[in-house]
Amino acid sequence: MSAFQDNHDPHDPVARATRLVRLFYPLADDVGGLQAVQSVVVPEPYRSLLDHRSHMTVAMERFHGAPVSLRVVASKAEPADAAGCRGWYGREILLLRPDGCIVQHGIVRIDLDQVDDATAAAIRAAQIPLGRILIEANLLRDVHDVQLLKIEPGPRLQQLCANAAVSTGHRGPAFGRVAEISLGGQPAVELLEIAAPGLLPKALR
Repeated sequence: MSAFQDNHDPHDPVARATRLVRLFYPLADDVGGLQAVQSVVVPEPYRSLLDHRSHMTVAMERFHGAPVSLRVVASKAEPADAAGCRGWYGREILLLRPDGCIVQHGIVRIDLDQVDDATAAAIRAAQIPLGRILIEANLLRDVHDVQLLKIEPGPRLQQLCANAAVSTGHRGPAFGRVAEISLGGQPAVELLEIAAPGLLPKALR
């Protein structure tokens, strides 16, 4: 069975985000208070960073002018079944600038049956951001169903992104998005992506 055949509401961004958060936390509030918002109320540069149909890896690297690296905080996977289906693989991640500053928190759920063996192995190796892997694999990708969120950071998000908030003195909300990626026309990836609170360069604050 595809990892994407279980029921969820594709039109409710809070429900979509909560579903992903609960892969790792009993309560969505552990990550933060989630609120659906329209693009027009999201301040720049968060709006441009989040409201698009491209990979966040690319958007973050363009914004920061440098490659980002991956840190996997936690992961879990559905065991392969008797028919050899890989099932789903989920992980909580951080993206970091070369100076070690955290620029993004995320939770992703991937249907590994929608990728080839080499791509699945690269994803599980947890060394390269997912967006970069999919781009370099030259897979037919479609990022869609992008919806934006305002997040009042909860204890876990505050803890994980502490270096970004401390470096900027940021104490306000964070902004993020939920999205899905289809590969070869098949649903394959669910994403919750949160720009680290206070990632704004000093010149723009």
